[in-house]
Amino acid sequence: MSRLVLGPFNRVEGDLEVTLEIDAGRVRTAQVTAPLYRGFENVLIGKTPLDALVFVPRICGICSVSQSAAAAAALRAAMGLTPAANGERVSALVLAAENLADHLTHFYLFFMPDFARDAYTGRAWHAWAHARFAAVQGSATADVLPARAAFLELTGTLAGKWPHTLAIQPGGSTRAVAVNDRIRLAALLRRFRQFLERTLFADSLENVAALDSEAALWRWCDARAPHEGDFRHFLVIARDLGLATLGRATDRFLSYGGYAIEGAPLFAAGTWQPGLAHAAALDAAAITEDGSHAWLQDPAARHPFGGRTLPAADKADAYSWCKAPRLDGGVLECGALARQVVDGHPLLRELVARDGGNVLSRVVARVMEFALVLPAMESWVQALVPGAPFCRQGAVPEEANASGLVEAARGALGHWLVIRKGVIANYQIIAPTTWNFSPRDAGGQPGALEQALVGAPAGEGERVPLAVQHIVRSFDPCMACTVH
Repeated sequence: MSRLVLGPFNRVEGDLEVTLEIDAGRVRTAQVTAPLYRGFENVLIGKTPLDALVFVPRICGICSVSQSAAAAAALRAAMGLTPAANGERVSALVLAAENLADHLTHFYLFFMPDFARDAYTGRAWHAWAHARFAAVQGSATADVLPARAAFLELTGTLAGKWPHTLAIQPGGSTRAVAVNDRIRLAALLRRFRQFLERTLFADSLENVAALDSEAALWRWCDARAPHEGDFRHFLVIARDLGLATLGRATDRFLSYGGYAIEGAPLFAAGTWQPGLAHAAALDAAAITEDGSHAWLQDPAARHPFGGRTLPAADKADAYSWCKAPRLDGGVLECGALARQVVDGHPLLRELVARDGGNVLSRVVARVMEFALVLPAMESWVQALVPGAPFCRQGAVPEEANASGLVEAARGALGHWLVIRKGVIANYQIIAPTTWNFSPRDAGGQPGALEQALVGAPAGEGERVPLAVQHIVRSFDPCMACTVH
């Protein structure tokens, strides 16, 4: 048996280290390490509760809007506010724009460049993949960066700036939208739709959204040449390399529900695993964080309201700054795949029922969200009412326990706020990558990525095995959000 330590990973947001034990050319065990301590949760203690809106977006410059949305949701719950409907739609538009921009960046700039590597020379698709997706030099870079920048103009219009906006508030949004703004927003969405339909799919969003089975997916893929649409090209590569056989983790999925407006979410909240006809209700009271293998003082499994994040850098048996989130003691996976199987998407449920959560199904789910979310954004813009309220005001209580649960691009993001004597007494955050990249818990149960890496092929002489890279990147990790 041999030992391989990988890290830092390129094209991953933040620091990541993975330690593998390899036996007979396969990964036998894995340990996933988040090597950077942040301290944001401790910085917030003693602050005025509304200060969270300033501090928490700075956890990350990639998914800062989702942090803002979770903080605003926690404060809203503490204040007992019902947000203005216009403000809810504006906040949903800003969050959705960030999430889809993240999906775009992941697919084109983080994930697909791996298939341009020389190791795949000789594959029928490699020459095209290299010309299209090679890092920096591929033609996709010149296509996607302007499209992404133009799409994020929507965020500038509604939120003033990105990242670290203060536009998202507990009672809605600071930005009222006039008739001319609504016309501009619709035009921005139309331009992004054109990019998706011409470049990513070479088909309409409606046709892609209608794919409801694995057979329908592959019929759609084979109906045109592989180079007609970048998603089709990915599917050809995935089938050739057997990506559906890589990266199976827990097959238990968690979603907090996405883009709720006037009490109706676009995507449902809950948990799901193969064999269930319907998602199970989410019991957030059953969430705990276990610190037994984290470089933190408290090893106990505690609900976030009672959690602490105090460093203990010399702690024995620890190997990560990341805690181990669990629901009813179990390991769950979150992300676009989890969102869609919890919501009941028939294609994604069929893929998971057959091969579990894996590299193929995670990427398909992420790409499918373009076809599912952008039309919803178009409807939210049309539903904005110029002149109607965009934000409601309220008072912060002297005492409160409140949580804000949202869906970031990478999955379930939760903020837990404790207010005592008018100031923050405790603030705990569980980010999506905290769920997916957690270390072992007190019972020795590995986290989702640690499970997903077991069995991955590691060829002789591979310094960073390609299969391991595909699995890690299929989760789209954001290590900056993992530890606070």
